[in-house]
Amino acid sequence: MTDKLSRRKFLTKGALGGAATVAGAALAAPAVAQELPTIKWRLTSGFPNNLDTIYGGAVVMADALSKITEGKFQIQVFQAGEIVPGPQAIDAVQANTVEIAHTCGYYFTGKNPTFAIGSTIPFGLNARQQNAWLYHGGGNELYDEFLSEYGIIGKPGGGTGAQMGGWFRKEINSAADLNGVKMRIAGVAGQVMSRLGVVPQQLPGGDIYPALERGTIDAAEWVGPYDDERLGFFQIAPYYYYPAYWEGGLTIHFFINKAQYEGLPDAYKAALDTACKAANVNMQALYDVKNTKAIRSLVGKGVKLRPLPRDVMDAAYKATFELYGEYSAKYPAWAKIYPAWKKFRDESFEWFRVAEYSYDSYMYAAQASGK
Repeated sequence: MTDKLSRRKFLTKGALGGAATVAGAALAAPAVAQELPTIKWRLTSGFPNNLDTIYGGAVVMADALSKITEGKFQIQVFQAGEIVPGPQAIDAVQANTVEIAHTCGYYFTGKNPTFAIGSTIPFGLNARQQNAWLYHGGGNELYDEFLSEYGIIGKPGGGTGAQMGGWFRKEINSAADLNGVKMRIAGVAGQVMSRLGVVPQQLPGGDIYPALERGTIDAAEWVGPYDDERLGFFQIAPYYYYPAYWEGGLTIHFFINKAQYEGLPDAYKAALDTACKAANVNMQALYDVKNTKAIRSLVGKGVKLRPLPRDVMDAAYKATFELYGEYSAKYPAWAKIYPAWKKFRDESFEWFRVAEYSYDSYMYAAQASGK
């Protein structure tokens, strides 16, 4: 056999062997995929499905998860009230009635105010700072350590940005005008406002309009222009205030039964984490687009847009940090997380004042002056 023939025979065998290896790998891949189980979970939302953006965060996550896993890991989304009322979402996950919920941690401050610190608390972080703290500043690890006491874990699953300060039947010219006002406001913010004379009421989103209409409440806050316009608050309460000092950057979480999560294959844990991140980014972007259009629409309908008076902000700021001191003395879980949160907040503010605030301030002023 000549050297030329030997080389040809060798190369042919090598090519065939290589093709067989590739074919074997191609055949093996589906076999590996087939080893992953088919899993179906149920999710209870804290929101009605007519609030398409905030409720839709769960739908975005579930759709992404199904596609990533080729339909093998599916989550069915139920609106608030279909399985359990929104205020019972955490209880349903604890009891394994559902495997996962999508809601705001601050709805559950009646159990412990520490539930709020993972979502948003008054005079806290903006949306970008919130993501930074939760994802890379140790925040979600601390939050999960607290949540483990309830048999759950949390994954960020939606952002709203800075929210609006709410709808009022009467104009608020000073902190004194808040005295006796019955206001729908949730969680820690309600406790702060109570120190300013407000009578806080915690109502689910779907119950706010009827309460305003009947006069059961005098004011209400929800999210921002897009949702608020859909809910029709402007038809009853003409004064629209900003900002919500209590929600500078809300994070909605996916609260997951810890045992169910730990039982997932690693591939499904990674897929679920990726899908939750997709929902988190998507919701914030949607709100930024939709609120831009909705605020113009509301003003066009005669809504009276007003900033919260400075003395309201100052009184609330003072009351807020007094309250945090009380929480630190009363709740060990809060005392464990709050110092790290406060340190991150203060250092982040120092950085954001340098570039972000300077850039934004100049650009907004230039645009407003007609340049």
